Formats: sequence, structure tokens, C-alpha cells
Amino acid sequence: MKKSILDVARVIRSKNSGPYELTLDVMFNDRKHYELFRDRAIISRDLISRLYNVDTSEILGIVWFEPCNAVKATIRRRIASGAPGDTDIYGAQQHAPLLSIEFEEEG
Repeated sequence: MKKSILDVARVIRSKNSGPYELTLDVMFNDRKHYELFRDRAIISRDLISRLYNVDTSEILGIVWFEPCNAVKATIRRRIASGAPGDTDIYGAQQHAPLLSIEFEEEG
């Protein structure tokens, strides 16, 4: 059965990780879905690359943080925070592509 990440995550957000980096966070409702996403590598370099239209070399890391049932991906910002042309100085409006993630759940 196909489900949306919105069904299993309590927090999906983005924020600056310094002036040159953007961090994407997903905090899952429970350990079951955290482990499902981690074990199946649903959130991966390839997925982030496609969703954000960046080369995989621009993805600085993906970290799975078990104590919070969370995953954090960090990518390079195209434009430094606050530089001319930057449309989101805090990086807080860049999570929208994550909302389109779908996955198969058995049962």
C-alpha cells in the first residue's frame, strides 16, 4: 500500500546550517517508520539529488539519528544566506520537495 511521508513524520523542516549549507530534517512518529526508511534507504543521496535538482556531490551528508527517530540531510546552498538573489535567508522554506516522498508499506 502506497503512503505519503506526511502519514509517518511528525516534523519535516529545513533550516540553515551556516550561510553556505541547508539542512533538511525528517522526524518520524515512531521507531517502526524510522527503521523502515533507514533500512530501505528511502531517503538517499539519489532521492535528495532528484528532489532538489543538485548533483550528489552537493549533498554533504545524510545522518540517521536513532535517539530522535530522525534523519538529517545537508546540502550546499546555491546562493549563500543573505547574498543578493537569496529568497530564503533562514532556509526555512526549502522542505517542500520532501513532502512529495511516497513509499510502500506492507499490510
